[in-house]
Amino acid sequence: MITAPPEAPVENTGNTPPAVSLCVRRLRKRPDFLALNRARRQGTGSMLVQGRDRGDGDATVRVGFTCSKKVGNAVARNRAKRRLREVARLLLPEHGRAGWDYALIGRPEVTAARDFEDLQRDFLYALRKLHGA
Repeated sequence: MITAPPEAPVENTGNTPPAVSLCVRRLRKRPDFLALNRARRQGTGSMLVQGRDRGDGDATVRVGFTCSKKVGNAVARNRAKRRLREVARLLLPEHGRAGWDYALIGRPEVTAARDFEDLQRDFLYALRKLHGA
């Protein structure tokens, strides 16, 4: 009988989310964004973050991204959204709350140009304010 070799322990290098993290899904439907528009919001220098507790008992975190034409042409909007998606990918599994929806809204000329570490700090600040800490 052939057995598989024991697996080596996986070490967290900081680039991967922690082993215990929340499931994050994307918001895509207009009614979800409209519900978030009536929810709590927190502005920062580089983005606006809206958040609400769904209260449906589902433990997933949902997140959506938007940039209006005020942000710039299609290239500028896509760059800003890519940066917002990466911030959410890195930070929401650990700092988001189960059962919450979030919308990250880009700001003109700032979201795409701001230093990435500052963008992450802005997002964490907005989450702390939204969660009431």
